[in-house]
Amino acid sequence: MTASHLPQKPDFAALEAAAPETADRRTTVLSLIGSLVFNWSNNESLFIYVLMLLLKVDQVSAAIVFATLNTTRARLDLIQRLARVKIRDKALSQELDRVIDRFNDGTHIRNEFNHCMYTVDDTGVISHTQSMRLVQTRSALRFGEVKPLDDARIYEISEAVREMARINREIWDFLPRLEDHLRDHEPTSNDLKP
Repeated sequence: MTASHLPQKPDFAALEAAAPETADRRTTVLSLIGSLVFNWSNNESLFIYVLMLLLKVDQVSAAIVFATLNTTRARLDLIQRLARVKIRDKALSQELDRVIDRFNDGTHIRNEFNHCMYTVDDTGVISHTQSMRLVQTRSALRFGEVKPLDDARIYEISEAVREMARINREIWDFLPRLEDHLRDHEPTSNDLKP
């Protein structure tokens, strides 16, 4: 049996002394992560309105169905399945699928930063992230991927925040068109074939 080796305890006094010099960088990183989570959450919540229209129920009922499904994947699967039987306009259906695909891409980066450990260097800079997932290869099992939190990665987060903002506006533009379409095209029993 091998002994467990804990990482060295950080020198908190040295970190606190160095932290003011690197505060701007830390503030930028934390602000971007907060913006990503904020925008992602707002977008996920907008799918309640898509569900409300597809189910032809009030907002409270749609929110209950939405919240009862305990993963984003299950919620979006339900929306896509309902859309297949309720949306007759192929272009409108494809638009919803594209928005969901783009939202899912943003979900990956949001999950990465929401569910990781952050490494702080001796100057107080957030220097790396370590995924909280097990990574299994043919020959090994590793605990999470370590990635630098460098300028390229900060740019990636910034782009994800901008994409989430674009998705938000697109969903808002999509909702009235979906509502009009569903009002004009009632699905029939033939739309759901055994």
